[in-house]
Amino acid sequence: MQNNMTKPPDFQFLFSRPQPMFFLIAGPCVVENETMPFEIASHILQITQRLKIPLIFKASYKKANRSRGDSFTGIGDLRGLQLIREVGARLSIPVLTDIHTEAEAEQAAQYVDILQIPAFLCRQTELLVAAGKTGKPVNIKKGQFASAGSMSFAVEKIRKTGNNQVMLTERGNSFGYNDLIVDFCNIPQMQALKVPVIVDVTHSLQIPNQPDGVTGGRPELIDTMACAAIAAGADGIFMETHPDPSRARSDGANMLRLELLENLLEKLVRIKKAINESQPL
Repeated sequence: MQNNMTKPPDFQFLFSRPQPMFFLIAGPCVVENETMPFEIASHILQITQRLKIPLIFKASYKKANRSRGDSFTGIGDLRGLQLIREVGARLSIPVLTDIHTEAEAEQAAQYVDILQIPAFLCRQTELLVAAGKTGKPVNIKKGQFASAGSMSFAVEKIRKTGNNQVMLTERGNSFGYNDLIVDFCNIPQMQALKVPVIVDVTHSLQIPNQPDGVTGGRPELIDTMACAAIAAGADGIFMETHPDPSRARSDGANMLRLELLENLLEKLVRIKKAINESQPL
């Protein structure tokens, strides 16, 4: 397979532990137009460079898991992938996107640095194997139905392909029909699998299964969730952010408003530094 990335990124900040600073996976839910990914990525990068936080830009090139059939899914697969790749090339940062099928794994791997497995597909064996075979790092989101310990099987499916670059993301467990609960004990349990563990501080605040088919959320708790994640020892933070979440084409109800990102990251850096001082690396 021909990889179109111009320069392979250095993933030492992901897989060499411990690190003095958490890393950040952030960006919009989906590529909405030609300019938005660059505007958001540039804004995030200015902040993370100043705070010395390693950044991975995230955007979905397609949304294959919308509740309603008339929901926005993307601007076209190929153009979405091209724009994500251009963000990485212009800003010299690694980029990540979701995949949903084995064919998507092969296609997306030609454009992005990291492949992400959505939570509802974390047990999909053929998808995991296909992602592993690309040789790209793979971020597996823990399903809302899965325990921390059960994610060992997903990790092993990737590793059996010869690919040891695996990450796990906590995004809550279903609590009834309309709520998610994050058990922060899951962080050390999944870290015991010798993988970086990330906490998704936006999707874990979703309120799914709304009657109108549009997922709700509690973005006012993003700050609390992120602080708790760093204090509990998460290696990375995942969040979706948008200049105006009310106008976002997907998952706007649980996104962080972009203008709030800097203050939140400054707070998280202070927490991380306090932890490092009490427990020297």
